[in-house]
Amino acid sequence: MNKANILLVDDEKAIVKMIETVLKKEGFRNIFTAHTAQDALDLVTKKNMDIIVLDVMLPDQSGFDICPKIREICDAHILFLTAKVSDLDILTGFAIGADDYVTKPFNPLEIAARIKARLRRGNLTQITQNNETTKKRYDFGRFIVDEIAGELIVEGKVVPCPAQVFLLLLHFCKNPNRVFSKAQLFEQVWGFDSLVDDNTVMVHIRRIRERIEPNPSNPYYLLTVRGLGYKLVKER
Repeated sequence: MNKANILLVDDEKAIVKMIETVLKKEGFRNIFTAHTAQDALDLVTKKNMDIIVLDVMLPDQSGFDICPKIREICDAHILFLTAKVSDLDILTGFAIGADDYVTKPFNPLEIAARIKARLRRGNLTQITQNNETTKKRYDFGRFIVDEIAGELIVEGKVVPCPAQVFLLLLHFCKNPNRVFSKAQLFEQVWGFDSLVDDNTVMVHIRRIRERIEPNPSNPYYLLTVRGLGYKLVKER
């Protein structure tokens, strides 16, 4: 976990220093910092980042502006820092490729906890993959999820899928026809349960449906079970 490359992007140097200090105390060593959008893009181009903590309000471009550009370069886990708290702002962040968000003011220990949870989930996935002797492919007819290759294949074509969206879909594939509440999904896929946010789960469900469903507005595979949660149907 302490080998992960973490990039902190915020124009407020005091905030960057505070997060960096806490992360170092938590055992992280490979921490990079940037105070502008362009500096962040330059670092992402040069170094393979695992986690990016990205402020929305930057002096040259917004985090919303550069998030899609980062997604073109790497598949790092992107955690937005935002002083904006409206549902629209949060949904916009998820729609353009963010995996998680924290609103200002925040406790830097929360950032550390979220990073640890994400890396812990990644390590468990890697351990599982290393122990597999055959590839795990989950075939639902219209789409296939290849766990080892990390690919979503829809009607024979590989469809780009952000890491957190893929992990959520993979969780459903491993547990077909089983209903999961939002809290269960947050705990089992994101790795923690005390910071449940309805928007996070709902947006990722929508992003899955946009990829696997013939009509995302009238889902056939990933269904909402009113009052209980969601389930991925294997056979109907």
